[in-house]
Amino acid sequence: MTTATTGVAGRYASALFELADGAKSLDQVAQDLTTFRNLVAESAELARLIASPVIGRALQGKALLAVLDAAGISGLTRNFVGTVAANGRARDLPAMASAFLAELARRRGETTATVTSAVPLSPAQLQQLSDALRSVLGSNKVSIDARVEPDILGGLVVKVGSRLFDSSVRSKLQRLQLAMKGVA
Repeated sequence: MTTATTGVAGRYASALFELADGAKSLDQVAQDLTTFRNLVAESAELARLIASPVIGRALQGKALLAVLDAAGISGLTRNFVGTVAANGRARDLPAMASAFLAELARRRGETTATVTSAVPLSPAQLQQLSDALRSVLGSNKVSIDARVEPDILGGLVVKVGSRLFDSSVRSKLQRLQLAMKGVA
């Protein structure tokens, strides 16, 4: 299997992909990993927990499994996260999840767009964005990896592959600031 992500995250994601494929549970694992990634993105405490070199592997693993149990994540994904934590690689879990989801999308012929907004987008807004991206990209399937980053102030930042569309208020203000410096 060839993944877009190399290194540790790519190797772990490849192993999980093969296990999930063999168990006919690709969709369930993808859903679980998306939920996990969203939990990490929404919780600074959880992000600190998985990134901390101070917290021991056993305690880190125990805490992660408790979070997964509370989120209703079980089976293969739960076992995978436990193994990754036991191997001291918990900090790489979000990258592993992204690599797994990217490979799944690639194999299904989907285009994945990472969309960053200042506030969460509604399901209707996500659908409109997906429709617009499908027509612009000429792709039948577009999956959206929605992220919230209040620092962009407003607008959207859309990344598809190596292409970046930045209509955020933050970047517009930065361009205005640069233009004003040039005038002075």
